[in-house]
Amino acid sequence: MSKIIALVNQKGGVGKTTTAVNLAAYFARAGRRILLVDIDPQGNASAGVGANNETEQPHVYHVLLEPNSIKEVIQKTSYENLSILPAQADLAGAAVELVGAENREYKLKEALEKVSADYDYILIDCPPSLGLLTVNGLTAAQQVLIPIQAEYYALEGLGQLMNTINLIQEHLNNSLDILGALVTMYDSRNRLANAVVQELKNHFPNKLFMTMIPRNVRLAEAPSYGQPVMVYDAASRGAEAYRLLAEEVLKILESQTTYGQTI
Repeated sequence: MSKIIALVNQKGGVGKTTTAVNLAAYFARAGRRILLVDIDPQGNASAGVGANNETEQPHVYHVLLEPNSIKEVIQKTSYENLSILPAQADLAGAAVELVGAENREYKLKEALEKVSADYDYILIDCPPSLGLLTVNGLTAAQQVLIPIQAEYYALEGLGQLMNTINLIQEHLNNSLDILGALVTMYDSRNRLANAVVQELKNHFPNKLFMTMIPRNVRLAEAPSYGQPVMVYDAASRGAEAYRLLAEEVLKILESQTTYGQTI
């Protein structure tokens, strides 16, 4: 059975999708079988791995309405061991259609249970909101990874996010756990950024990843080419940071398991 990790932050522009795409790519390179699930109507994770984005193609919207269709909707990417459950803009309509559905919070969980044995890890890129799509992601996941920008407003809304996670744990998914918080867009020369990091250490004792993702132009450019940064520019600071993060996260996830392959 795969481990399912939801990447969540209701604030946009914090590097959530960048993290989902690049962790998925590095995990896959290390020989893990990966499914990247895009439940953000912007579809940026899908584009970031070069997924087929033709409007008539079925995507995660159809899976939420009909969970049994998941195997037909998953696409293989051009990267070994990496598959994608893609999203398109009309996914936004699913939230409306699901409002009256029975067990509406469990649709993604129900679908992923049908393919869980096929993957080592499933990474869910949630939208920048705390609506029904994100609730589906958190209900389906076992663990949460929270990317947080190293800026002044980073902690604003964090309480609301933690409250949502607590509510999910209480009412929908009592096995949900926080894998860790990740500092993104970090500039070590910036005193404010360092102050934010210190504050996050207080918020997430023993849950803040040691690896921090720097501000990096190559990271920002890579998605427009439909490539993870390890393909677009493997020598960049951004690529090296995500490689180290992937090693750190895998070490935590697999502390009782030895795969014998390195990233």
